[in-house]
Amino acid sequence: MNPCHPARALAAALLCAVLLNGCIVAERSSPGSVMQLVELSDTITATGYAVIELQLSDLPEQRRLLAIRASKLDAYRALAEQVYGQMIDSETSVRDLVVSSDAFRARVQGVIYGAELESITPVGADTYEVTLSLRRSVVNDLRRLYLQMSREQRA
Repeated sequence: MNPCHPARALAAALLCAVLLNGCIVAERSSPGSVMQLVELSDTITATGYAVIELQLSDLPEQRRLLAIRASKLDAYRALAEQVYGQMIDSETSVRDLVVSSDAFRARVQGVIYGAELESITPVGADTYEVTLSLRRSVVNDLRRLYLQMSREQRA
């Protein structure tokens, strides 16, 4: 095949145009601009959910209270993910050029204080939703504390 074939030249020109267009977009947005947008808000929010019927109690009233508590803990977990990020472990095994297993594990660890309860809302007949918020200044304090503790543990 001739490398100068018109169809190949057109395909190459289109590919270059797409690649160059991506570069132009990348140049227009400054590094960290997404983080800057996230950092502009005064608070971060997180929502947790829990199903009432899955709570371990014979009393319906206690199941409802336990669901509220579980959804609040789920919201705290979601806040911790936003403040500290998630640790992701993954492992893929390949045998005879075929994936034989693919495992993922996510973990989040951290301290959250100063969260404010925004709402406790029943969702449908069998779920509770809890929304918490955290002021940006507290988020920054938590991150500084985490970095300080990490340095001390390494020393």
